[in-house]
Amino acid sequence: MTLSEAQFDYVIVGGGAAGSVLAARLSEDPSCTVCLLEAGPEPSSINFIMPAGFTRTLNDERYTWGYFTEPSERFGERRVKLIQGKVLGGGTSVNGMIFTRGQGRDFDGWAQAGNPGWDYESVLAYFRKVESTGAGDDAVRGRSGAYSVNVLDVDMPVVKAFRQAAIGYGIAANADYNGRSQAGIGPAQVSVQSGRRVSAASAYLAPARGRRNLTVLAGVTVTGVEFDGMRARSVSCQRGGEVQTIHARAEIILAAGAIGTPKLLQLSGIGHHELLSRIGVATVRHLPGVGENFHDHYLARIAVRCPGAVTFNQRARFPRLPLEVLNWFLGRPSVVAVPPATLQYFLKTRPDLEDADVQGIFTPASVTQNAVSRAPDPFPGATCAVWQHRPQSRGFVRARSADPLELPAVQPNYLREAVDRDVLVAACRTVRAILDTEPFKAMWDLELAPGNDVQTDDEWIDYAFANGSTVFHPVGTAKMGPASDPLAVVDPTLRVHGVEGLRVVDASVMPQIASGNTAAATLMIAEKASDLIRSGARG
Repeated sequence: MTLSEAQFDYVIVGGGAAGSVLAARLSEDPSCTVCLLEAGPEPSSINFIMPAGFTRTLNDERYTWGYFTEPSERFGERRVKLIQGKVLGGGTSVNGMIFTRGQGRDFDGWAQAGNPGWDYESVLAYFRKVESTGAGDDAVRGRSGAYSVNVLDVDMPVVKAFRQAAIGYGIAANADYNGRSQAGIGPAQVSVQSGRRVSAASAYLAPARGRRNLTVLAGVTVTGVEFDGMRARSVSCQRGGEVQTIHARAEIILAAGAIGTPKLLQLSGIGHHELLSRIGVATVRHLPGVGENFHDHYLARIAVRCPGAVTFNQRARFPRLPLEVLNWFLGRPSVVAVPPATLQYFLKTRPDLEDADVQGIFTPASVTQNAVSRAPDPFPGATCAVWQHRPQSRGFVRARSADPLELPAVQPNYLREAVDRDVLVAACRTVRAILDTEPFKAMWDLELAPGNDVQTDDEWIDYAFANGSTVFHPVGTAKMGPASDPLAVVDPTLRVHGVEGLRVVDASVMPQIASGNTAAATLMIAEKASDLIRSGARG
């Protein structure tokens, strides 16, 4: 049987975090058939298992999409690379493995914007369903989920010194920032189990792949959704140079991410009619919010030289690196088993704020002299990175043409809003003050980046525009909301407004970005969506 003759109840487009969860959960029902389509390959390299391997997969074009931001006035010709996973497991197969849910207020805000059932107390059950962790309180944390989450324990003096300095500066210690309260500093919680990366592909998809009712196809590029009237019936795709069609009896579910999903909707005739007309696509449904509301976390880094300290710089370079790799193979403690961020801290930039508005990480490593090769500096170093939780700047994703293989235009408009610039500058100043607090003050002698020449607000902002980066958390481009919201693309059940048989389940549905690394919230969304889909009638 060729794919063009195949029919499934559910066709899922995108085998990333959300798609992997959906495929596993929907195929638990033996009476339905599920097909998962992923443009990228299987995660077969050892770099998908070894936590330190992410430094290689992130920059490997075989496993990531080649997205870049469009030029803009403040960025000049600098285009920021927007790394998104192109492999089964998606971002969870290539990211830094940090697991941060966000704050309760994030999800309460989703509900208040017209999305009942997405408040914190409602989604908490799905966060708990996702994870298996020993951290925190039983009432809040999950103990038997598919996704292993562990508290990182890095016994290094430089890490302890930064934590003590932050506490001395006035940042509260917090043993579980994924609990009821996020504010404070604590060891990073990571998707690593026994020194190996945990991804949606390994945690959800791998155990389900033996089911006869689940078909997983890697290396398949979906080029559009095809409609019969206003009902989505099939997807067109390219596989091995052949154009094929796969039919869905019940639903097509787009899980291609906050850049891939809006592009695919636009190519399928769903979006602003003026854009669709411009690229030569017939309008199926005028939804002006498709591709709009793009937002993302944008970070700035502060790095220091730490003479006399032991940092990852020494342990991850020759001649020490081969021994570290050997230790990992033998199941011994090793730097290559440790994700880059060892501490997480959540700060208020103003005392009147109800909760933290900034997230930061501490890494006992620095990459300043070898920024092109991304090799650690040849001396001990440490880096802090900070970003604003809820940026106000908004951008867009727009298909450039009807060619499904042409990458879309992505314009995030990072730091366009003054409040975003103000919060980032305040966060950088706070980090600099923590670095200058004992006992960490005694550990470093030179600020490598940005350096002492950066002092005024304008200098900090110029530095952020010239050297800052995405945190790879794009969201919002298929916004969840009621039909009365002019930018809403999906309803609270994640069905696309105005058409039948089509849902979106990925980070693009977030009306407002969560206060954390978005993988955790995306997994939660997919768990909840699985229940929403299974509770509805098929056909």
